[in-house]
Amino acid sequence: MLQSSAIARELDGVSTDVLLQLFADRVVVLVTQLGKVGSLIEASMPSTMPLLPPPPPDPMAPNELPLPIPPPSLQLTPLLGGAPTEQIQTLHSLYASQIATLVWTLEEASAFEAERRPVVVGIALARAAQPSQSSELSAHDRSIFRGVMGMVRELLGKK
Repeated sequence: MLQSSAIARELDGVSTDVLLQLFADRVVVLVTQLGKVGSLIEASMPSTMPLLPPPPPDPMAPNELPLPIPPPSLQLTPLLGGAPTEQIQTLHSLYASQIATLVWTLEEASAFEAERRPVVVGIALARAAQPSQSSELSAHDRSIFRGVMGMVRELLGKK
């Protein structure tokens, strides 16, 4: 089984591509704003561990579909590359955790997949023009994150 789909959008002024590639033993998701693979992180979790129930919709943002919560038993393994700073590494881990949770949640909802496959996430994000000195995500980072998760959901809906 080898299925592939891709989508490209401009998110907060930055051209962003997301590619989804399904293999028999893994799912690969590449998120790039730089035209390259970037850092590779594998997310895995035993099939016996349940996923958390989806959160209720936010009354302050009724048009926004809430993201599933990444489970505490999720394991991240860096495969290739690395982030230049600890803050960017944390951001990459957030992307990998959330993308893997989306994949597993949507696969679990379909009766086709019996086993939870590892998800390999490639992340190559453009650096912000004004790097943040705080541990908080900037409005730009939040906008890109929400946009990428929407793109991943859209691709998963096509598979």
